[in-house]
Amino acid sequence: MNFSLTATDPASHARAGWIATDHGQIPTPIFMPVGTAGSVKAVHQSELENDINAQIILGNTYHLYLRPGLEVLETAGGLHRFNGWNRPILTDSGGYQVYSLGENRKITEEGVVFKSHIDGSKHIFTPERVMDIERTIGADIIMAFDECTPYPCEYNYAKSSMDLTHRWLKRCIDRIDSTQPKYKFDQALFPIVQGSVYKDLRVQSAEYVTSQNQQGNAIGGLSVGEPHEMMYEMTGLVCSILPKDKPRYLMGVGTPENILECIALGIDMFDCVMPTRNARNGMLFTTQGIINIRNEQWKNDHSPIDMELGGYASTFHSKAYLRHLIISKEILGAQIASVHNLTFYLWLVKQARQKIEEGTFVEWKNKMVKQVSTRL
Repeated sequence: MNFSLTATDPASHARAGWIATDHGQIPTPIFMPVGTAGSVKAVHQSELENDINAQIILGNTYHLYLRPGLEVLETAGGLHRFNGWNRPILTDSGGYQVYSLGENRKITEEGVVFKSHIDGSKHIFTPERVMDIERTIGADIIMAFDECTPYPCEYNYAKSSMDLTHRWLKRCIDRIDSTQPKYKFDQALFPIVQGSVYKDLRVQSAEYVTSQNQQGNAIGGLSVGEPHEMMYEMTGLVCSILPKDKPRYLMGVGTPENILECIALGIDMFDCVMPTRNARNGMLFTTQGIINIRNEQWKNDHSPIDMELGGYASTFHSKAYLRHLIISKEILGAQIASVHNLTFYLWLVKQARQKIEEGTFVEWKNKMVKQVSTRL
């Protein structure tokens, strides 16, 4: 994997660049649709490629390990061949999902023992095991195994968790260095900066992660309930330490406003379930603001969902028709809304890239933050 910067914004830390992988080049800043179990919910691969124009999607180690399982993925030749997606894929290590299991998991120095949310069966994830699983899944970018701390979180727990994440990282790197990819293309390992909302811990973690000299770096443990201003503060602090010549990935973020503000801080990569999850509940992100399509005001609005956005789903279907589908709980409603929201997110980062290249990002960003956050 290679990363090259092509432009930086003169009035902020925003950057435009390219990530080159064996499955294609990714323009940054970029948003990655979340395909947790090998599928972006309610969206076909052809729509991802042709309508949404996604450049990279995300899969999850925990979910793919449980279903369809490693044997199925390996006999298929990896996730790319299994789901028919020929562009880059990133896999989360499953650390966040294990964290979400609460009482159904136990964290030790060796790793995490947990019970499946599907059938209650017992499993163990160690750093080495997770690297082997991610080798088998076959993503282009793989995440190190970490512990994601909750918010709020006591300082001593946050420090202990961060130290454990660092020790696990060393084991992940050793495993990757001693093994080979299974499917004849390279896999890049991204460490994850932790430390909750404590400045000194975030500095320590960012410095440690930087010292490991991997091909890219991620920031985890944010967007877990802390105030947005605190998230921005931690993100800006970490970005000031992480190397400029490597991509920076802020995990699990976020709203359109979050993405724009964090691009300004120097983030290159984002993922979040929000565009598809909210779509299924009738919340649409548009170039003019946020629409709750269930509201009565859209019942007889026969104008396109978002004419300015472009894309088939957004310009062919009317607000009134989509409202009818969502209210009627028709599956097609979830499909149209999901494709639309993802089209918007990819449009937003593409516009941000263009403004960075033009040197007008901050002025545009300040206008767009207000516009895309408006409730219509």
